[in-house]
Amino acid sequence: MGLALLFVGARAAADTIVLKNGRRISALSAFEEGDKVKYLTSAGELSLPKSIVDHIEKGGAVPMLGGPGADAANLAIAPPTAQPVGGGDTDAIERAVLHDGAIDRLYIAKLEGEARGGSKQANFNAAMGHHAAATFEISHGDMEHALTDERTALIYDPDEPVLLMNVAYTHLRRSEYKQSLEYLERARRVAPENPDVAKLAGWAYYGLNKLDQAVAEWKKALALRPDAEVQAALDKAQRDKREEENYKENESSHFTLRYSGAAAPALARDVLRTLEMHFSAIESELNYSPPDSIGVILYTQEAFADITKAPGWVGALNDGRIRVPVQGLTGVDQELSRVLKHELTHSFVQQKTHGHAPTWLNEGLAQWMEGQRSGENATVLAQIYSGGHAAPLGKLEGSWMAMGGDGARYAYAWALANVEYIIQSNGMGDIERILDRIGAGMATEQALKEVLRSDYNDVTQATAEYLRKTYGR
Repeated sequence: MGLALLFVGARAAADTIVLKNGRRISALSAFEEGDKVKYLTSAGELSLPKSIVDHIEKGGAVPMLGGPGADAANLAIAPPTAQPVGGGDTDAIERAVLHDGAIDRLYIAKLEGEARGGSKQANFNAAMGHHAAATFEISHGDMEHALTDERTALIYDPDEPVLLMNVAYTHLRRSEYKQSLEYLERARRVAPENPDVAKLAGWAYYGLNKLDQAVAEWKKALALRPDAEVQAALDKAQRDKREEENYKENESSHFTLRYSGAAAPALARDVLRTLEMHFSAIESELNYSPPDSIGVILYTQEAFADITKAPGWVGALNDGRIRVPVQGLTGVDQELSRVLKHELTHSFVQQKTHGHAPTWLNEGLAQWMEGQRSGENATVLAQIYSGGHAAPLGKLEGSWMAMGGDGARYAYAWALANVEYIIQSNGMGDIERILDRIGAGMATEQALKEVLRSDYNDVTQATAEYLRKTYGR
């Protein structure tokens, strides 16, 4: 890996693998090893038989793709903007609830006290007090408390469409699509022509891998009101729908799989069997079972590139659905099995944390689950730490999109090392507890402090010491 890991650029130097059939595969790096050609992808290191490779072209440039952050829970859809239909000065209530950068819980308690008198206006005011608090919490990414406040608001005004839609929106941000639809159905009964209801319903169906319903809802939303967010989401869903119109479909207990006619039915069955096996293993490790069926799409290489718009070196993608190119395969080999387990881990982490897990933890755990360990990178990582050049974990929380190839290799290696240290020190139970706290809305470093009694600096130091002791020579 080398000390070049220290340098993080805006673009990655890419290698291109040229196959004997003329197909070209871009990778962050590619090299020959024995009878294999190995290359780095977002799902780790993959390989091809050397016999089908014509040559490797060095150089070129390709953008670095981050972790699975662009999933269905992160569609570019803002909270509903409709105004409450009840009477009262909602702006005055909001100003009284939100001031000095905080929520005035005493004022909300006062509104609740007045609502005990039973008047319709007092109940509406109490509902709007909790609604203002929830809106503030949503804007700060605190979905757990936002959901609590918005549900409490519904106690005081159960038929207010804005409250119903905001509860639905919060469930969507938490990847809880079925729960969201329950509130949207209630909202539609009282506001059948509200475009935000159709907008959010499309999001829920898209998250549930029901493309026909998603497209229908988003078309309805656009007919009611022009909306750039809805148009972008509809375009994405229609691209998927056009590609998958002639796809075949299989289902298992936890997966809905669609595959191109170019893929053999036996391969589809084998993929489902492998995924169910990995599902049971990850479920046992994390003590968690995703409630919703997980969508899986098997593509040809060309269709994968056209639909995902991902760089050529990306070996698979999880954007709420597990998307895998399988051209030329007739069964699940070791490489594909590893990629499937890596991407499936992202689905577990996404649903368990409601999309709040930092990239370093998400990618580190996915690599650990697929069987990777830090051995070959341990010495270099320890040297980087000793030289005072280790990137703070806080900088590995967000998207890795802007990283160059060397920075990406460093990020993936360090993410794995940190997760490996945590698991080897105290077991998978600590990872489970950290994810639970993140899912409840806690910041990652605070979750580490509660579970490990360590902040980011402590974890980085302990990881470097672990690498030296475990792999040092």
